[in-house]
Amino acid sequence: MVEEKMGICWSATKDQFDNLEKHTQWGIDFVERYTKFVKERSEIELNYAKQIRNLSKKYQPKKNSREEEENKYSSCRAFLSTLNELNDYAGQHELVSENLTAQIIAELGKYTQELKSERKTHFHDGRKAQQHIENSWKQLESSKRRFERDCKEADRAQQYFEKMDADINVTKADVEKARQQAQMRHQMASDSKNEYAAYLQKFNQEQNDHYYSIIPTIFQKIQDMEERRIERLGESMRTFAEVDRTILPIVGKCLDGMTKAAESIEAKNDSKQVVDSFKSGFEPPGDVEFEDYGQAMKRAVSETSLSNSRGESKPEKSAKRPGKLWPFIKKNKGSGPEDFSHLPPEQRRKKLQAKIDDINKDIQKEMDQRDALTKMKDVYIKNPQMGDPKSLDPRLGEIAQNIDKLQAEAQKFEGWLAEVEGRLPVKSDPPKRQSVVFETQNNAPVTVTNNCAQDRESSPDGSYTEEPSSEPPVKAADPEFDDEFEEEETLPTIGTCKALYPFDGTNEGTISVAEGELLYVIEEDKGDGWTRVRRNEEEEGYVPTSYVEVFLDNNTKGFKTYI
Repeated sequence: MVEEKMGICWSATKDQFDNLEKHTQWGIDFVERYTKFVKERSEIELNYAKQIRNLSKKYQPKKNSREEEENKYSSCRAFLSTLNELNDYAGQHELVSENLTAQIIAELGKYTQELKSERKTHFHDGRKAQQHIENSWKQLESSKRRFERDCKEADRAQQYFEKMDADINVTKADVEKARQQAQMRHQMASDSKNEYAAYLQKFNQEQNDHYYSIIPTIFQKIQDMEERRIERLGESMRTFAEVDRTILPIVGKCLDGMTKAAESIEAKNDSKQVVDSFKSGFEPPGDVEFEDYGQAMKRAVSETSLSNSRGESKPEKSAKRPGKLWPFIKKNKGSGPEDFSHLPPEQRRKKLQAKIDDINKDIQKEMDQRDALTKMKDVYIKNPQMGDPKSLDPRLGEIAQNIDKLQAEAQKFEGWLAEVEGRLPVKSDPPKRQSVVFETQNNAPVTVTNNCAQDRESSPDGSYTEEPSSEPPVKAADPEFDDEFEEEETLPTIGTCKALYPFDGTNEGTISVAEGELLYVIEEDKGDGWTRVRRNEEEEGYVPTSYVEVFLDNNTKGFKTYI
């Protein structure tokens, strides 16, 4: 019965250890599972931040591109601010990933290793205690069986002695030998009894310590370990929430910045910027006056004399006149001349001013370098051991040459700017068109308007073009004279000009000239920077006024002739 009872107790204890071992292993697995969850969340935050940063970088304006010029508009600046705030927003998600990794993943990983080591120690101590009590029980059982065996041997020896002593046929020596054997067996039984009693006392003490001290202590340590694991897991979950909570103020500021950027958009200012960017500076064309083709016309005496003086008796075909206004001409792509003469006056003025500002900045940089080198040279002069003053002279000479070149270039552009500013029309009432008086057959004066200035075209990028008119010609009221004036009469020459620079007339209505070439002037500059010239009977067109030197005839200075 005692053995069965002890076996049940040991089995129960062993079963409890098995249950605790399984539960604590599940607890460790749960911690590792939660750590893996946080790790995946951290990777998601990091990838999200990376994608947000790439998105912000993708839509950032490129340097030296049209997108960088668009930043003058408030909507574009607001978008740029939004991109910057979004970049900061991505940084907060990177911070979440870093904090999750440092405060939870790393800490839980380290704690899991400690937990496994502690668990292993506790269960090793439990198994050791269990093994010790089992060994003590085995020793007790062994001493008990030995005591039982010795007692039986002593009884048999005593019975044999009594039998030998009662037998009269047995010698005295045999009886004495049987008596000594019985005494020896009794002594062995007595020793076994004492040993069994000692082992029993020892086992009872160890069993009491085992069930009331050692095992409860081990179970308590395992329970404390499990409670610490649960508390640590709870702290990690709180940290998981706090990591997100700490970035909320910054995220809120990022969102406030986006809202503020959106509220800073000013539609009227943006539209005004567009107007200023594309303003050409041209005066709008005046009214088209009536041209009477119902009566025969002849040239004025002054024009005939001018034509005769140039020796031009042969009629010439005039160049085709443009029919479209400049805002509706297709943009002429390609780089223009250095003085931006291909641009409208207002745009040319802005380009020249920007160029002058850039040159002045370069001049200032060179002057700052010169001043720095001059101070360094003075230091070398005062302290020769620090360096040779003459070693700076080549660099100072190079800077001086650069400054001279930049100043000369600045003067060149300032001259062009002064020329443009002198030609820009003053905002006032539209100028009246100049006209000349022709005589009709009845000597009735007929005023014919000058359509040259307004017929001349410019595309939005400033290039001037001429195209055949897409509108039907104005017909006279009387159809009898339709065939008499199918062509314009040839413009008379009013002077000559010499090309100062080569000009490649690629646009329609312009003419190419070579440097030093002599041409006839048939129409003066009307204030738009172009002069109309003729090379021969078939070639005529416009050239930039700044590219030619004009010599007007004495009798035509101050007098302009128009068809």
